[in-house]
Amino acid sequence: MRRIIVSMNVTLDGFIAGSDGGLDWQFQNWTSDMAELMGDQLSKTGALLLGKNTYSAMANYWPAIGNCLSLPRDDIAFAAMMNSCPKIVCSNSLTTLNWNNSRLIKGNARGEIFKLKQQPGKDILIYGSGRLVASLTRWGLIDEYRLWIYPVSIGWGIPLFATKLKLKLMGLRQFSSGVVVLNYATASNPV
Repeated sequence: MRRIIVSMNVTLDGFIAGSDGGLDWQFQNWTSDMAELMGDQLSKTGALLLGKNTYSAMANYWPAIGNCLSLPRDDIAFAAMMNSCPKIVCSNSLTTLNWNNSRLIKGNARGEIFKLKQQPGKDILIYGSGRLVASLTRWGLIDEYRLWIYPVSIGWGIPLFATKLKLKLMGLRQFSSGVVVLNYATASNPV
């Protein structure tokens, strides 16, 4: 059975984005060792599960980055992994997907994602996709949360959790930038 793992950037005060959806609070703390961990996690992933907004932003960014030879090799290698990784997109409004290796789930997302979990293969990773994560959390379909906690408070924004949830700490890693990655398993789905 495949696990669904959320990898989410979060402010110290619990927000995944500013009230306008802004993510500018993330950039000042990003370091190469964080990129290395993210690349390692992506290399062990069987598919990305994305909501409409995150998919659209990534589909406009990663294909172009993969062809930009002026970037460091590590950035190009990560872009190649993003572009080749299978992507599953949950949206009732999208009709076409232009990013290679992408397929669309419309309608019964809960049932379709439950079926995906039952298949053999590597884990499924979710980047961003706050509304999708909220739905999957309510439905009890997430097995692990990898929370990248940034040493930043923004005061107001889009919260990560709106549902009562019991989690079990499985590990942590601290970076020189002050970012800490906390790995939590859901109490009902121990890793």
